[in-house]
Amino acid sequence: MYRVQLNNFEGPLDLLLFFIKRDELDIYDIPISYITKQFLEYIHLMEELDLDVASEFILMASMLMSIKAKMMIPREDSDEEELDESDPRYELVQRLLEYKRYKEMSEKMADMDEETRKKYMRGYPEADTVEQQASGEALQDVTMFDLIAAFKKVLQDIERKNIVHHVEKVSTTVEEQSEFVLNRLQEKGKQSFMEVCSTLQNKIYVVVTFLAVLEMIKEQQVNLFLEDDPTEFYIDLKPVDEIIGAN
Repeated sequence: MYRVQLNNFEGPLDLLLFFIKRDELDIYDIPISYITKQFLEYIHLMEELDLDVASEFILMASMLMSIKAKMMIPREDSDEEELDESDPRYELVQRLLEYKRYKEMSEKMADMDEETRKKYMRGYPEADTVEQQASGEALQDVTMFDLIAAFKKVLQDIERKNIVHHVEKVSTTVEEQSEFVLNRLQEKGKQSFMEVCSTLQNKIYVVVTFLAVLEMIKEQQVNLFLEDDPTEFYIDLKPVDEIIGAN
């Protein structure tokens, strides 16, 4: 079985923050039923992609379901507008706030590190020259969950097109789909993941193509770009100069 291991794959709290940011939810008034459904759907997608679902994701899923069950029990109305300790969501909200603070702090430290690198030069005085992409901007602050959101969108579109299901054996490999993606990019240039998968009629081909794209990112064969729609990312071949610079 083919597996993709990503070292920067974030944990369950990061996934919950992703939902809160994407859907503009109030962190102090989390709709538990909705966010539990979203969380479980993403776990199923990760399992379908054969990504290792760590025990912490399973633990968080059980915690969300426990909170959801407690929220169904009638409680005395509280006059206080702020979340109190009697609310089943209290512990989760505190963990999210703490994680959010540490995450924002790490991002600020990363920015400080980047600024310091510009002030203090290394011993080699010659600057590296790398050809920039002609259009679009490379993905920044985009997590694995954003890529899975795009993958989920493509799957939903294919399922809507194919209402009648035919049982058939479909055989393909990551290597074959990597070659398919490379040929598409060489022929048509930069394309969205949706466009790359537009000719694929079977769900398994989309799954393997997504794994192929992840592998190509890992091997630094392609660049990713983000435009208006955050659930639709674009793929383009790396320029030769950039590949040489990376090596």
